[in-house]
Amino acid sequence: MSDAVFPFSAVLGQDELKRCLALCAVDPGIAGVLAIGDRGTAKTTTVRGLGALLRTAGVLMPIAELPLGASEDRVLGSLDVDRALRGEVAFAPGVLGQAHGGFLYIDEVNLLDDLLVDVLLDVAASGVNRVERDGISHVHPARFVLVGSGNPEEGELRPQLEDRFGLATAVTTITDVDVRLEIVRRRLRFDRDPDAFVAAARESELRLGERIVRARDLLDEVAVSERILRQIVDVCVESGAIGHRADLVMTRTALAGAAFAGRAEVTGADVAMAAVPALRHRTPRQPAERAAAPAARVRLATARVLGLRAA
Repeated sequence: MSDAVFPFSAVLGQDELKRCLALCAVDPGIAGVLAIGDRGTAKTTTVRGLGALLRTAGVLMPIAELPLGASEDRVLGSLDVDRALRGEVAFAPGVLGQAHGGFLYIDEVNLLDDLLVDVLLDVAASGVNRVERDGISHVHPARFVLVGSGNPEEGELRPQLEDRFGLATAVTTITDVDVRLEIVRRRLRFDRDPDAFVAAARESELRLGERIVRARDLLDEVAVSERILRQIVDVCVESGAIGHRADLVMTRTALAGAAFAGRAEVTGADVAMAAVPALRHRTPRQPAERAAAPAARVRLATARVLGLRAA
């Protein structure tokens, strides 16, 4: 049985999610992506595809998946049983250790046990995992890009955890018939011959991987003017975004966007691109307001600040 992964570049119809993930690969300091939306919209497929793409490009950012229902030991790490049977006391890393330097992906993140949410909040804030149990006292770095997906109909996400995701994207069912047809065709081709499908996508995967590598190299050289910084802050204020993390994440996203485009300076287009994913989950909904209202409010604020026509 083939262990081929559906190529990231071959995923159709989820452009915002793909762009947000790619920008986090350019700058892990953006701190992650929350993909909330309909079931069966390729959220997990897209994340796994990113992992394969980065490996192909030589970018050392592993993707560790946190299984639903995972125990605290599985997440934090615990006593290495095999070595304990030989009389040794040693630490066996958990998912947090496996994710260090890469991505931690949590499907159904809104169903995560409260205890594990508290653990993630602590480790995400400190970048360190401390384990004191089973006769073990162990500390190891655990810095990762947090990626979560889920369906809002199945439960709300705790606000403290939601804010830890740098970016948020709404993943919805595609209604364009032609796009849906092509999605079915691609999936059927992949299922029939995964290796051939991956081989056919190799050139597009390499191009995208090289673009991410170039952007990572360029990132530290990208400049952002005082005028652009003021625009970013104005958009945050006009949108009603809560907390100062909004301004920082939006700035980092705009910088990564400029680098991804191969430019050495942030422009208004980068600000417009960064605004909605950086602010939609930091702009509170009013009672009886539609789920899409915060994003619409951010777009209007961005248009006013940048002098654009609202989309």
